Amino acid sequence: MTTVRADRWPGVATAPHAPARAWLAERLFRLAVARLPVTVRLPGGETIGRGGPLLRVARPAFFHRLGTRSTVGFGEAYLAGDWTSPDLAAALTPFAARLATLVPRPLQVLRQLVDARRPAGERNTPAGARANVHRHYDLSNDLFAAFLDESMTYSAAWFGPDPGDADLHAAQLRKIDGVLDLAGVGPGGRVLEIGTGWGSLAIRAARRGATVTTLTISAEQHDLAVERIAAAGVADRVEVRLADYREAAGSYDAVVSVEMIEAVGEEYWPVYFATLRRLLAPGGRVGLQAITMPHDRMVATRHSQTWITEYVFPGGQLLSVPAVEGQARDAGLAITARRRLGEHYARTLRLWRARFASAADRVSELGFDETFRRLWELYLAYCEAGFRAGYLDVWQFGLQPGEPGDRPPRLAG
Repeated sequence: MTTVRADRWPGVATAPHAPARAWLAERLFRLAVARLPVTVRLPGGETIGRGGPLLRVARPAFFHRLGTRSTVGFGEAYLAGDWTSPDLAAALTPFAARLATLVPRPLQVLRQLVDARRPAGERNTPAGARANVHRHYDLSNDLFAAFLDESMTYSAAWFGPDPGDADLHAAQLRKIDGVLDLAGVGPGGRVLEIGTGWGSLAIRAARRGATVTTLTISAEQHDLAVERIAAAGVADRVEVRLADYREAAGSYDAVVSVEMIEAVGEEYWPVYFATLRRLLAPGGRVGLQAITMPHDRMVATRHSQTWITEYVFPGGQLLSVPAVEGQARDAGLAITARRRLGEHYARTLRLWRARFASAADRVSELGFDETFRRLWELYLAYCEAGFRAGYLDVWQFGLQPGEPGDRPPRLAG
């Protein structure tokens, strides 16, 4: 039996009671599962699905949560122990592969009844962005160290051609080198990094002979990045600034940004891309790594609160490839190269999840309770399933100044 502290997790500790919505949610769930290669065992012992990875619904509260809060309720149900699986990522992958069609199209209008809107308080204004980043990246440097590799790199790795390759550290360095290559980072170059992380890219760029200015709005990351850069012996070539990207000034031969754009928000995408363009010196290049989702799903869900944005990444929002292309064109940037790493992210997340599970005692010692550990187990597995299914992807883009060109796709709806 999962124990949930009501003072810490009020939305999880008490399940809603909504019989009519639960009835409808169960029927839609049964209809969806009937077409999926998955095995779902219901509370009374009934089994549904076409066979495959097992998902156990332990309590009827699962349907009350699902019917009341949609995807937020689905995540809360796992945190509460209303459902479980011996292999989370495998069980979630069939759902992720058919996410756009799980609910029949004529009934998708019902989304408006259960999908919460994104909170206005989580807009990524300069102050809002700091608050949103604080809630995730300032949890604890030791927490992230418990499951990341020694480079402390928290983004998709790039593995070698061997499918059995599990050298996460080497794969992270290969990814960093890929971004630096796209931006043309070399000896004597002036580099701006937007989104420091814990300093691994800045260190790698400095070791190429570049001088680096790197920006972060996470106080925890800033302090540890400064320590790591000094320990690496490159403090004379790297300056870590606690500053928002909108505050950046100067002229740089290369601007690099790895999986930071997901924290920008649609409202500020034009500002972000204009900033990339504004900071480039003549002949300068950009290396950008971004997680993407299908364009139609981005449009359909861009105003919706999900359990990821509520519990893991407040203010987070993914772009689509067409959105990246359109925003870049509008800012006067041309995409000159691209590299797809979606399958590599699935492998990265699988390794992170295994490391996180192995570090359960350490995570507990750091003060994180069982509900938090279940949250992060689901977060890592949920994302892995998205990349395994191809619903999510991640790209490295090389960009250079170019003509504005065509307008981006309209975000209807």
